Amino acid sequence: MHRLPTILLLILMATMSGCIGQRATGDFVGRHHDKLVETLQPKNNKLPSYQTIARVMQYLDYGQFTQVFFAWAQTVIHIEEKDWLSLDGKGISGTLSAAGTAQQQYTNLVSVFTQKTKQVLAQGKVANKTNEIPLVVQLVEQLGLSGLAFTADALHAQKKTVKAIIASGNGYVIGVKNNQKKLNNRLKKTPRSQTLPANT
Repeated sequence: MHRLPTILLLILMATMSGCIGQRATGDFVGRHHDKLVETLQPKNNKLPSYQTIARVMQYLDYGQFTQVFFAWAQTVIHIEEKDWLSLDGKGISGTLSAAGTAQQQYTNLVSVFTQKTKQVLAQGKVANKTNEIPLVVQLVEQLGLSGLAFTADALHAQKKTVKAIIASGNGYVIGVKNNQKKLNNRLKKTPRSQTLPANT
């Protein structure tokens, strides 16, 4: 009854207007009903209810949606050689279950963020923070970009992650915790001029 692009556009517009949640999105559609009908020209001049919008979001193929988003993002986000991209994951509010137990679960959204333009270039989701590691490798390979510098926190001080970044033709700056004793000792013994470029 309703076209998927129309529903997704309504969700996007409502979110950009500060409406968070299904009912708030429905309220947005109600407040702007006449103008939305005039602009979007939906079938029979009917717009979806918040229940319909919620069902669409529930059954939306996330993998396919992110692929479409990534293809679109590449056409509108301008990336130059030596730009910096941040790799970071954040837990989604409201997805936490069994908090404080060994069975604790939550959904983690991992994004590739361009530092210059402040835009999300690609993203993916996983259950729990430790699963970020293979997803980051996947995102780096999926981007197909080279000549850039990736930044990440200490969670991603992993051989597989570093190898994937180097193999993609990019550089990296990754935080390291103090519990890396061997690396710490090595850095202390190495003159600064040998660990960093002279112009750093």
